[in-house]
Amino acid sequence: MGSKKNVFVFLLLTTALSFAQGKTSEIGFITDNDLYTSSKNDMYYTNGLEFFYRFLSKNTNQKINKKITEFRIGQYIYNPRFINEEAVTINDRPFTGYLFAEAGRNFFYQSESVLKTDFQFGYMGPNAFGEETQESFHKIIGYKEVFGWENQLHNALAVQAHVLYSKKLFPIKHHDFSDLHFQSEANLGTIFTGFSTGFLARFGFKKLLPVYDSNLHDASVSFEPQHTIQEFYFYAIPSVNYQFYDATIQGSMFNDGSPLTFDLEPLRFNAEAGFKYRYNNFNISYSFIYRGRELKDPVHNTNTGYFYGSIRLGFLLK
Repeated sequence: MGSKKNVFVFLLLTTALSFAQGKTSEIGFITDNDLYTSSKNDMYYTNGLEFFYRFLSKNTNQKINKKITEFRIGQYIYNPRFINEEAVTINDRPFTGYLFAEAGRNFFYQSESVLKTDFQFGYMGPNAFGEETQESFHKIIGYKEVFGWENQLHNALAVQAHVLYSKKLFPIKHHDFSDLHFQSEANLGTIFTGFSTGFLARFGFKKLLPVYDSNLHDASVSFEPQHTIQEFYFYAIPSVNYQFYDATIQGSMFNDGSPLTFDLEPLRFNAEAGFKYRYNNFNISYSFIYRGRELKDPVHNTNTGYFYGSIRLGFLLK
């Protein structure tokens, strides 16, 4: 009897200690699709899929709460508004795919400011396998056949740098269930070059976690023991974007042989809003994302702003 009791106590302590240990890494994926907002809305940025792995890095700077290293692989797919056989010649955006690998380092400050940096390498065009992925996916789910990929943009090598900076406003006035941040980000590279700025607001259904512990900017990982942790909030980010270059619309900057390209509509209004939830080791979010009109289409004049949904799932590990 004593032996069984000892085994039970050992298992109980092991479980408790394991649960109390810090969760220093996270794995997960992000899936974007316009079908997440409407079964009739299938155009422009039509699908995205990313897999990520992030972990805590050593930090000796007292002003920084956390340093997080992150790796991703992903693919984005772009279509015109109409993809049926009768509209093969009516293209108000090029067909193309973008496939990339990414490495980044993120800094979360004690002041709740955030600096995120990353670099991407990959391909736009046939080497990104956008056609194969979309056609296979449509067959699997029984969705309509896609026509027009013969007009896709030619290959272009992707070398990208990205930086995001977020600063908490009114940090002296602490509010448990709401906060406001000024946020800007920039892209520079052979596929995307542009700048965005706007405001981010959180409204908590539970007491908000500090930004350096929140899944708002993917900072759930921690060296500290993880007891019961929950967060659930609504967020919104209206922003203004100025796009200097977009190879998925204009084609490669190194050649002009693609069959169909467009000039940019450089100044856009964008918006994102959604819900983010965490329970202990599990993170999930849903976002509704709007993008303003991105290009000038003087021939068909059908290009408009558009929207899509984004779902993110993550799981924390030791």
